[in-house]
Amino acid sequence: MEGRNEKKYISKAIINRLPRYYRYLGELKAKGVERISSSELSNIMKVTASQIRQDLNNFGGFGQQGYGYNVDYLQEEIGKILGIDRPHKIVTVGAGNLGSALSGYQNFPRYGFNIMAMFDNDEAKIGKVIHGIPVLPVSGIVDYINENDIEIVILTIPKEAARELLHELEGTKIKGVWNFAHTDFEMPGGIVVENVHLSESLMRLSYEIANSGEPV
Repeated sequence: MEGRNEKKYISKAIINRLPRYYRYLGELKAKGVERISSSELSNIMKVTASQIRQDLNNFGGFGQQGYGYNVDYLQEEIGKILGIDRPHKIVTVGAGNLGSALSGYQNFPRYGFNIMAMFDNDEAKIGKVIHGIPVLPVSGIVDYINENDIEIVILTIPKEAARELLHELEGTKIKGVWNFAHTDFEMPGGIVVENVHLSESLMRLSYEIANSGEPV
């Protein structure tokens, strides 16, 4: 028997689908849809109705037989599971093209992701305001994180610089790192790292094109 405080294992595949559920439910809510069945949601998401029910049953189910799912309630509950029912303070390290683009992404605040500052070691960028966000010297990042309860750090700097910076961040209050530094990192102390490789996503697209059966 599982211990009362033992967390239930949730597969990566299910976790990866949760943001899609949240997004599609938001689109349905915007259209005025109040309830939806697993079959109807299946047609929209291209996931079987059985899979949807199995996924949601991992967190309590949320549906009613003969009624389906209340769209507003289900989105709210998935938001709680994803942890986006509360704000997250974020800083970006690297004020180049990618860092600036991510920091200026207007949908982040909708989900509670608030980018408070950007950090860089380029004197030409320090002191500027990009998308309403100040660029500060990276030498002051540790103090800024601890003084402002920063939870997440976005890394958009080369991997060598990122490796050095992560050592400095180990003793801070951060809980997660969104890493675009072209290499995979792990951090101690329960700090979660999400390693993102844009080129891998593009290669997956290339594979689908190459294997679509259409003549080149």
